[in-house]
Amino acid sequence: MAGRGCSCGPGHLNEDNARFLLLAALILLYLLGGAAVFSALELAHERQAKQRWEERLANFSRGHNLSREELRGFLRHYEEATRAGIRMDNVRPRWDFTGAFYFVGTVVSTIGFGMTTPATVGGKIFLIFYGLIGCASTILFFNLFLERLITVIAYIMRSCHQRQLRRRGALPQGRPKAPGRGAGDSLAGWKPSVYYVMLILCSASVLVSCGASAVFAPMEGWSYFDSLYFCFVAFSTIGFGDLVSSQSARYEGQGLYRLANFVFILTGVCCIYSLFNVISILIKQTVNWILRKLDGRCFPRCRRARSNAVMPGHVRRRGDASPEPDGAPESDSDGRRLSGEMTSRKDSSKVSLAILQKQLSEMANGGPAQDDEFSGGVGAFAIMNNRLAETSGDR
Repeated sequence: MAGRGCSCGPGHLNEDNARFLLLAALILLYLLGGAAVFSALELAHERQAKQRWEERLANFSRGHNLSREELRGFLRHYEEATRAGIRMDNVRPRWDFTGAFYFVGTVVSTIGFGMTTPATVGGKIFLIFYGLIGCASTILFFNLFLERLITVIAYIMRSCHQRQLRRRGALPQGRPKAPGRGAGDSLAGWKPSVYYVMLILCSASVLVSCGASAVFAPMEGWSYFDSLYFCFVAFSTIGFGDLVSSQSARYEGQGLYRLANFVFILTGVCCIYSLFNVISILIKQTVNWILRKLDGRCFPRCRRARSNAVMPGHVRRRGDASPEPDGAPESDSDGRRLSGEMTSRKDSSKVSLAILQKQLSEMANGGPAQDDEFSGGVGAFAIMNNRLAETSGDR
């Protein structure tokens, strides 16, 4: 083979490895850019705050005839008390049952605000084992939530599409409505879009965040913008800890508010987790597009001959004795590539996703679908791919 002797560097990379390296490089650039922006925005404010603090410290030291060392030692003691949960403001005990329940919720959800942390050796040891099982169980719960959410969204989208076809007369009234049960040839070219799924999840996340912010702002005394900021930090499990809800000693309707706080955080984390996984599909789509462009422009001679060529825009079916030529559309529709849509069609009672979804399935499942129920891969990618396949394709 002429292509095997070609000296194209990236041509010797497996597609998954090339995608991994490119994504790592893009993330590094993203981190560098973010660091530059935050440094430009926040550094001047930090320096001004430090200058004001030094002036206040000097004035207080002179006014009360205290040395700087004595005053700093006292402030260090206060910092130690703050880490133990003691503050100047009137706050609730952090380690009563409700406070401990709030803490373990932030642990298993991986939010980890940092406002409450175990101070004893026994508490720290218990946290290690408790978090190991709790975090793993919660991740499984999020994945199962994602699976059911994608099922509902795909069912609704397919039902809406069927209703539109019936109004146009393209689908007989007697056709079954349930997806995956012989929807007919009129639905053969139907493609539920990943972008619609992202739009629905984004709308749900915004709705939950706005509703939660409307509750947090008056109850916590925050501005509405600060409440939105807290919602994103908490729901995305970033958990800085600069703003933490349900910390005051007294609230109006305290029990109801704490229940609402728990529901908002649980719902918000589930929605944002699902949204992140859909966005990750689009990021992977972008990475595949970049790899395709690099492979086509920089290494055109090697592209045809390499069996592991990086060609994310054109994926051949495994085991096909006569693969389609380059550029031939594999989809049964208009052959659009990298559109973020999933194609449904009959293929030995199995559903083939569109180009993007086939690539994601290969990455998540590690190979073609098999009959073993444990061979379908794990994680959010596999769940989303399998569920979209089950709910959008013809049986």
